[in-house]
Amino acid sequence: MTMITNQFVNDWVKEMAELTKPEEIIWIDGSEEQLEAIKQDALATKEMIELNQEKLPGCLYYRTKPTDVARDEKRTVICTRRKEDAGPTNNWVDPQEMYDKMGKLFDGSMKGRKMYVIPFSMGVVGTEFSKIGIEITDSIYVVLSMAIMTRVGKDVIDALNAGADFTKCLHSKADINEQEKYIAHFPEDNTIWSINSAYGGNVLLGKKCLALRIGSYLGKQEGWMAEHMLILKVEKEGEEPKYVCGAFPSACGKTNLAMLTPPDYFKEQGYKVSTIGDDISWLRIGEDGRLYAVNPENGFFGVAPGTNMKSNPNAMLTTMKGTIFTNVARNLDENTVWWESMDKNPPANGEDWLGNPWNGPEAEVKGAHPNSRFTAPAANCPIIANEFATGEGVPISAIIFGGRRAKAEPLVYQAKDWNHGVFIGSAMASETTAAANGQVGVVRHDPMAMLPFCGYNMAEYFQHWIDMGKRMTNPPKIFHVNWFRTDENDKFMWPGFGDNLRAILWMLDRCDGKIGAESTPLGLAPKKGDLDVTGLDLSDEVMEKLFAVNKADWEAEVEGIQEFYDKFDSLPVELTDALANLKSEIEAL
Repeated sequence: MTMITNQFVNDWVKEMAELTKPEEIIWIDGSEEQLEAIKQDALATKEMIELNQEKLPGCLYYRTKPTDVARDEKRTVICTRRKEDAGPTNNWVDPQEMYDKMGKLFDGSMKGRKMYVIPFSMGVVGTEFSKIGIEITDSIYVVLSMAIMTRVGKDVIDALNAGADFTKCLHSKADINEQEKYIAHFPEDNTIWSINSAYGGNVLLGKKCLALRIGSYLGKQEGWMAEHMLILKVEKEGEEPKYVCGAFPSACGKTNLAMLTPPDYFKEQGYKVSTIGDDISWLRIGEDGRLYAVNPENGFFGVAPGTNMKSNPNAMLTTMKGTIFTNVARNLDENTVWWESMDKNPPANGEDWLGNPWNGPEAEVKGAHPNSRFTAPAANCPIIANEFATGEGVPISAIIFGGRRAKAEPLVYQAKDWNHGVFIGSAMASETTAAANGQVGVVRHDPMAMLPFCGYNMAEYFQHWIDMGKRMTNPPKIFHVNWFRTDENDKFMWPGFGDNLRAILWMLDRCDGKIGAESTPLGLAPKKGDLDVTGLDLSDEVMEKLFAVNKADWEAEVEGIQEFYDKFDSLPVELTDALANLKSEIEAL
């Protein structure tokens, strides 16, 4: 029985039910009793496996089909009435054509199944940052994951009954047929349709679909920004806290940075780091002319392999209860989970992510898929900041752009001004990882880490950044980092992880005007001795290599940026001028 009195909502749900033809409709109210009953259904049908409830209370195991393990960018489309509004970096399909094509696939797709209707909010209901959606799905995995990743409950229902606008999200796993899989966004209709996938990145429609693709479009219309960014709080005892946003492509250490543990050297000085968000930021200009950010999500959807008590102890502790693990290996003796680099004790009596018997110490294949995931409540995180719960937004001092680059990019540098920072973000490139289908290790341009997530023409997106800068009287300073620079033996030169705080503290000192910087062709770099490397075994030679700007490498970079820019009919003059300046400065080296 519906608890919604909003006729527009009920009419839309009825229309979708007539299309998909479920045997039953269940409205999700977010109550523990209801979610527990639905979980029991998933266990009965073996859609999910309950893990060891003593060691991992409330935790579940979920497995997708081998062909359905990552975001599928080729099957992700933006459907605007004019092709140019989607731009050259998106897959465009005419909206009516896509509605017709997917309508045929949705027709009867839920026959014999239950339809779950999930009213949810991205952001805290009642704040100016909140956006409401309703996801219709036939997947219990989606129901239980959305209850972790978004805010589901009475507040959302009350807002809808009071007439709140909402994003219409329709999903069916249908036959999980990769040839007929589509993740379609209709920005002008505030609508998202997803079919024939059961992998989180394609089916948790509040996440990348609403919070970024539709969110970025709404942000342009309404004068705010939806960005693929973490939010970090840095405090020193007796001083005002500072807040930093950071944009990194998937699997480039973003969650590790968001949950950073300061080295002992900095802890002893009274430094403390807290997490507000690990993936998505919504940013608005405050009355004081500063940029304020919230994390619209309610949980973490993190990559499991490589996460361990050394690389990210806070993430490990976050996953110890109420978490859904996807496509990891399972220890059958203990009914617990395992993945590569979790520890040095893979289970001998195990099951790999495909469900095959797996003897870890002797196995020739990996136990977990490289893009296996954990979906965990943010409230579990030992260092979650108190500002996370308010949803009111925190003032951002610095924005960091960064990718995974073996050679060209230095450890850290600052943009000369806001528009130069937009140029640096637009020129960002990274080596590809397993988070998206396709070849791994290829350098691709990924502006602001938004290439797969910008819901409209990226040239207009760059212009929106420049326009936002004009409206701010006190904009954040913009920086670029690269934790992944390697030496001649392909070994990482920078220790990374908690030591990345050293670069952030230099940035914050720059924001406060406490230290100077050296001008380079790329921007403003730390002066010798200004980056605190106390306790690190880094020679002067290594430090020089970490900051070197190699002429040949950067001539190739300039060429690559130009090639990327050539995709667009027109770009803001601020960007093309910045590229011309960079080219002449590199030529002068």
